[in-house]
Amino acid sequence: MAETPTLAALAFAAVYVAATTLSLPGSSILTMSAGFLFGLYLGTAMAVVCATVGATLLYLIARTSFGEFLRGRALGALQRLKDGFREDTFNYLVFLRLVPLFPFWLINLAAAFLDVPPRTFVAGTFLGIIPGAAVYAGVGNGLGRILDQGRKPDLGVLFSPSILVPLLALAGLSLIPIGYRRLRRGRSR
Repeated sequence: MAETPTLAALAFAAVYVAATTLSLPGSSILTMSAGFLFGLYLGTAMAVVCATVGATLLYLIARTSFGEFLRGRALGALQRLKDGFREDTFNYLVFLRLVPLFPFWLINLAAAFLDVPPRTFVAGTFLGIIPGAAVYAGVGNGLGRILDQGRKPDLGVLFSPSILVPLLALAGLSLIPIGYRRLRRGRSR
């Protein structure tokens, strides 16, 4: 990779975009790999851009004649998302990207089927996935640092700051849906 960093980055980006467009599982592993291979900042940037491009390609495909085939995959959950998209499209999209209440691919399809404007979709996706991408890339980068120091990854590495801080951030992000659901239940009483 050291001899051809641009080629490696382009190949990685192509795989990430394709995986996102095809709604293949493993985006968190790809994002950690981006942090591991390219460092925290470049890895985060690559993950955000690639995920946004892949999501946008799926969104655009869903808005074409291929959309009818895809609509069947998302029909049940579409009803639950419809009101949020109608009330405040941009903020709702950012929220859904930040808080993983629904699968990434489902949000892409729902936005297409519920006529979210393309600019709103791209901007909301881009901004909403930055925190999660930074956390996952941070975990990958921390693992890379440990290996660069010649240390073997074992359970003790979880307590090194380069791994522990992103893991705690990830834990915090994962608690957001729980808090959201409790807040929502409290309002409906």
